[in-house]
Amino acid sequence: MGNRVICMKKKDVAIRTGGDGSRSKRVSRSQRKLLGDEEMLHRRALSMAIHQAQLSQRFDGSVSRRVGSTSSRRQTLSDPFSNNKQVVPDLVDSLAVKKVVLVHGEGFGAWCWYKTVASLEECGLSPVTVDLAGSGFSMADPNSVSTLEEYSKPLIELLQNLPEEEKVILVGHSTGGACVSYALELFPEKISKAVFVCATMVSDGQRPFDVFADQLGSAERFMKESQFLIHGNGKDKPATGFTFEKQHMKSLYFNQSPNKDIALSMISMRAVPLGPMMEKLSLSTERYGKGRRFYVQTLDDLALLPDVQEKLVRENSPEGVYKIKGSDHCPFFSKPQSLHKILLEIAQIP
Repeated sequence: MGNRVICMKKKDVAIRTGGDGSRSKRVSRSQRKLLGDEEMLHRRALSMAIHQAQLSQRFDGSVSRRVGSTSSRRQTLSDPFSNNKQVVPDLVDSLAVKKVVLVHGEGFGAWCWYKTVASLEECGLSPVTVDLAGSGFSMADPNSVSTLEEYSKPLIELLQNLPEEEKVILVGHSTGGACVSYALELFPEKISKAVFVCATMVSDGQRPFDVFADQLGSAERFMKESQFLIHGNGKDKPATGFTFEKQHMKSLYFNQSPNKDIALSMISMRAVPLGPMMEKLSLSTERYGKGRRFYVQTLDDLALLPDVQEKLVRENSPEGVYKIKGSDHCPFFSKPQSLHKILLEIAQIP
């Protein structure tokens, strides 16, 4: 079955369809090479995740890094999803903004973007990933991260350290969308475009958690009754984080994902700081409201249901809306070709 990507911008609707079509039983030499490259990339990411787990996720500071960087492969590896046609970096050399900052969602880390990083680099863009506080390689204890400001600190520091005239395309997945909104309010002049990938694109005064209320109940009820809460400061103290059981995660986040991606996530994901998820955002029309926002919907998502994503789009009016059929809530995306092509297209919008 082919993969279908739908882009709707303003009143125009464009449908682009690309698929594998019928395949010969015989795997060509080029196809075998592409499969080998993908396997090598996955093993590299898995090795990094195992190393992270062995060190108990304690590192010297929150790290902004490229995960599984593929810069050495750029001249030899063709795009696995472009009918074996070599991506020509010259096509994007004229873009004013080529740096793409990828912000992970709850429980994940910079490692979760390894497929997207590879694909974006092949396109000639410059992807950069961050570990939010208490996530990925960050040495912070998730139970100690109580505010959205603390949670977003690595992202904010990255934006603060950009050269004065440099802008980025900021991409957030899931609750990472709240960090994107927070950053857009603080630095609208540094963010060329903001892209929310099945993400919490909230309104002023709304909490990131509110977006998931249909599945998890109200914030008040969740705080009182949820079995997923973590009391890092003691049972008699307020909850500090939450985490889902593995089987629950598989059914919610990875219903369309291959087993290798699920295995990588299960050994790499960390508890989620609760405070940032329950904090109401203050977003102004003068700053956040002037940002150029785009939304990517995942149509087979069981964590952030398609109807909920559609509601977010209706209530927040992004400039463009893209839909990926066959994708769940996992940031690896079982069809990563769709995401990187969408991001490339957004980068090319004047």
